[in-house]
Amino acid sequence: MITRLGFFKLVGGGIAGVMSLGGYAFAYEPLARLGIARYRLTPPGWTPGLKLRVVALADIHACEPWMSANRITAICHRANELEGDVTVLLGDYASGMNMVTQYVHSSQWSKALATLQAPLGVHVIMGNHDWWEDGTAQKNGGMTFGHRALADVGIPVYGNRAVRLEKGGRGFWFAGLEDQLALLPGRKWGRTRMLGLDDLDGTMAQVTDDAPVILLAHEPDIFPRVPERVSLTLSGHTHGGQIRFLGRSPIVPSRYGNRYAYGHIVEEGRNIIVSGGLGCSIAPVRFGVPPEIVVIDLG
Repeated sequence: MITRLGFFKLVGGGIAGVMSLGGYAFAYEPLARLGIARYRLTPPGWTPGLKLRVVALADIHACEPWMSANRITAICHRANELEGDVTVLLGDYASGMNMVTQYVHSSQWSKALATLQAPLGVHVIMGNHDWWEDGTAQKNGGMTFGHRALADVGIPVYGNRAVRLEKGGRGFWFAGLEDQLALLPGRKWGRTRMLGLDDLDGTMAQVTDDAPVILLAHEPDIFPRVPERVSLTLSGHTHGGQIRFLGRSPIVPSRYGNRYAYGHIVEEGRNIIVSGGLGCSIAPVRFGVPPEIVVIDLG
């Protein structure tokens, strides 16, 4: 039989454990950890002899104290040290939650991102929060403040655009989609549901030769529609579920649930890598999926 003293020790230990776990999930993992997730693959359609290192950052969600301009700059310096041939940014630079001490202005986070360097450049798409946090863009359409801030620091944004690059005389394509959930429901445009601005078919139509294609798409939900012509799709958005136990997350912002929550997924010979991202949205908590930079060695 448990004594009263033993009972209180048990309860006290449980409370201390919960408080410790909460402190880890709300402070240490989202604020102090930074992992490097590495993948090595030769996807279908990849050019023999083409070796390409891609460094990918996703879901920064700039805000104080969770993702300050100084922290973003430090992450960018770490990304530069990984010696990628090319760097990609997979969307959601704007904050996506109200539990902040201060919002980081787009002129600050874009200046931090401008410290990224790679021999074949920095290639960028936008995410849903970059659209959702801009009331003017929601009302009138056009570019978001994020588009303009990145352009001001010399970083062009892919909005349903394909660009051909070369390394060592061997070509490859980046095809970048505009966001799939960009426009919220609104009476002005008669929308009763979220409207995407992505154009997969129109973007792929810009690819004019048989060099391999890397598709940048913020949300991974488009993956079932991605053609075999695409060698690799790179996405963010899910944050790996932000809370993850034994390889699964209780909540994933995807209509497919855990199917595209995190990591390298192969379906019918097609490949997608979903980053766990760097920041937080909705709530400043991470557990089992710390902030990460993704490094992909192709070929």
